[in-house]
Amino acid sequence: MKTVVRAIVLVWLASSLIACSNTSPIAKPSQGVSLTNAPQATTTTVPTNTSAPTAPVGPTNVPGAETSAPSATATVSPERIAEGQTLAEQCLNGDYAALVEKFDATMKSVFPLDKVKEACESLEPQLGAFKQTVSTRAETYEQSGIVYDIVYVTWEFEKATIDFKLVYDPSGQVVGLFFQPTQATPPVSYVPPAYVKADAFREQEATVGSGEWALPGTLTLPVGEGPFAAVVLVHGSGPSDRDQTVGLVKPFRDLAWGLASQGIAVLRYEKRTKQYASRFTPAVVDKLTPKEETTDDALAAVDLLRQTEGIDPARIYVLGHSLGGYLLPRIGAADPQVAGLIVMAGPTRPLEDVMLEQFTYLLGLDGISAEEQAQLDELAAQVTRIKDPNLTAAAADTLLLGAPAGYWLDLRGYNPAEAARGLKQPMLILQGGRDYQVTSVDLDGWKSALASRSDVQLKLYPDLNHLFVAGEGKSTPAEYEDEGHVAEQVITDIAEWILAQTAATLGRGGTVHDPWARV
Repeated sequence: MKTVVRAIVLVWLASSLIACSNTSPIAKPSQGVSLTNAPQATTTTVPTNTSAPTAPVGPTNVPGAETSAPSATATVSPERIAEGQTLAEQCLNGDYAALVEKFDATMKSVFPLDKVKEACESLEPQLGAFKQTVSTRAETYEQSGIVYDIVYVTWEFEKATIDFKLVYDPSGQVVGLFFQPTQATPPVSYVPPAYVKADAFREQEATVGSGEWALPGTLTLPVGEGPFAAVVLVHGSGPSDRDQTVGLVKPFRDLAWGLASQGIAVLRYEKRTKQYASRFTPAVVDKLTPKEETTDDALAAVDLLRQTEGIDPARIYVLGHSLGGYLLPRIGAADPQVAGLIVMAGPTRPLEDVMLEQFTYLLGLDGISAEEQAQLDELAAQVTRIKDPNLTAAAADTLLLGAPAGYWLDLRGYNPAEAARGLKQPMLILQGGRDYQVTSVDLDGWKSALASRSDVQLKLYPDLNHLFVAGEGKSTPAEYEDEGHVAEQVITDIAEWILAQTAATLGRGGTVHDPWARV
């Protein structure tokens, strides 16, 4: 278990904030690693046999094209699949220069030869001895009219099985390279939870925003004339699809279908950093802040709902999970007409501190070795630099915890709980008791800051994890590889709270509930 977790940590450290994987400051590093929307893709599996490598290998992740929509007709050529197998063998066998030669210019600048060598030479010490290449599969994705080929070569090591993933642009250059736990093949279909009433709602496509950052989304509408209360779902950090898919869990689809079954419309959309990952070059990433990553698109989604027939413009709520919850006070302040805010697992401490705590937890699941302590010390040094009062946005020579200096400067001094104190919107704040990514410490932060507000409710669910899925014992990334759903009680609590807010000027009653109250 630890070797897989450690690989996840290193994947995050070697990647940029956005154009890489679903590992990220709040929602993703401890949930799992890079995941594509594989269930939509056309997949080809080619069994192969490869001898053991002559050199050890190691996990990493690099910025690349994280695509979002499959091509309906294109297939990956046998030649491309064969080349992908060859590049995987080059990583295993130490022919790093030949591997890098296939990179496009951006990849070569972000992930040069020395970093490729370091990555490929650290897998075996972490994952155990290489055993065999199990299979190769391929799929195509279309983004903005461009079809990308994706080749997965599955490697079996002594302690884990992972995918070596390559993303090719139409010219045949590699624009993305990923190491990630092997995804299920064939993909596992989504099975709705029992609380979903399929005949109680319908769905229609929607476009959030306009211009170069317009995002495809899905509006889930209850059956009937309305007007309905509506909720915008705001993602956690890292590239994420509209369902916020993590492993076999799709929490945003659960929320959309569950709430719509109870008469509430829901709008969800592809996150900008996933839909347009190929646009996030190092120059663009260097200027990235949470505004561009999250808040702008959430506000655009609210505007869309206000213009949508069948939606009550006075009853539009915003629900943020993890990073989305952390940024909700900014969203609420930017649009005071939002009817209410729902925080799910929203941190109240500085993100850099939460990240360090997450990695310490993961590496400590079965004890921290001297080498792992050195990695944590390196992380702590980056946290210290983030907090350095002399840090400036001009410090673009390196990423700090995967994000540019300007990203951290934008958040400097921001305390979401304190910011929420001055808001006029009612708030519902929910927390899972088994969540190690955002913990009871953060829930206490909300409770303490908002104790004077009578229109805030907080609730703790002792058995739920970061995705609000029930479980037992210590939560680990492995549980996201099992199918699970947002707990029905969470859906019910959100629906009842929203339906109790009859208008933006009403529903200000209620009390601050004990966050340790049992469900």
